[in-house]
Amino acid sequence: MSRTAEERSGCAGRAQHRMDNRYDTMVVGPVSLDINIDHLGNERREVGGAVVASGFAAAGSGARTAIFCKLDPQQVDVDERFAGIAADLFWKPSTHTCSIRNQYFTADKEKRACTSLGVCDPFRFDELPEVQTAVYHFAGLVYGDFDGALLEQAARHGKVALDVQCMLRHVEPDKTMAFHDWADKRRYLPLIDYLKTDAAEAEILTGLTDRSAAARLLHEWGAKEVVITHNTEVLAYDGQQLYTCPIKARNLSGRTGRGDTTFAGYITERQHASVEQALRYCTALVSLKMETPGPFRGTRQDVLDYMAAFYAE
Repeated sequence: MSRTAEERSGCAGRAQHRMDNRYDTMVVGPVSLDINIDHLGNERREVGGAVVASGFAAAGSGARTAIFCKLDPQQVDVDERFAGIAADLFWKPSTHTCSIRNQYFTADKEKRACTSLGVCDPFRFDELPEVQTAVYHFAGLVYGDFDGALLEQAARHGKVALDVQCMLRHVEPDKTMAFHDWADKRRYLPLIDYLKTDAAEAEILTGLTDRSAAARLLHEWGAKEVVITHNTEVLAYDGQQLYTCPIKARNLSGRTGRGDTTFAGYITERQHASVEQALRYCTALVSLKMETPGPFRGTRQDVLDYMAAFYAE
């Protein structure tokens, strides 16, 4: 007899299967206890991580969303963190909760130093809930969260979306965090339907400073669609045409989670829209989100209204 999703996950938050075990996207990754210090020395502590920003963005965009995360329940109240989200939540205990200290040096938060205060247990495919999902969205934080076997197994069951940050960002022996090239990129990129990098990560992967050229090379290496974020725009490339769309946020108070929000919006919109339409939607989504701290708590209609106001053709 097969185990229930709750049994497989070890614990489940509000996994009520409101969506009949069929999802547009399952966002997978560790919750993080974040300590964010801005360039003026102001400190903000919050429970975040790519899985939080991505999960809220996907659910807020109207996608049938499942979330699977790991954490130490003695450190994080997972139900409180995801309170109000229109998604089904699954989670499993971890020996430690991921925890990162981010020291920002500029007002635009483009330059920062990261220190690891805790690392989550690695994820395995057999831990995921027994549900059907069109896309497995891997929203990791550090190298070791996911491995190639996980990507291979996910690719047998649905499309694979990967934010490459977690394949590049390593915890060094002194707990600082540094970016290194993904040694196995040429082997696993062909498994990736949607690949997201930022401009700096694209350069690490390809050696190219030109984002358009980097996107083309990553596609040549196997990634089917490439999304590259920058503080001025978002770029998407599908092997046929390259598209860009400008970020139009009126302030940067919600800068944290920019890339995660963008990617989740692109993935979910892409399930029923063209590359160009998905890019426009996700760029409007992140522009709106960046104007308010915390994960996106609006609705799809809020994004469409923002698009009408600031992205009218």
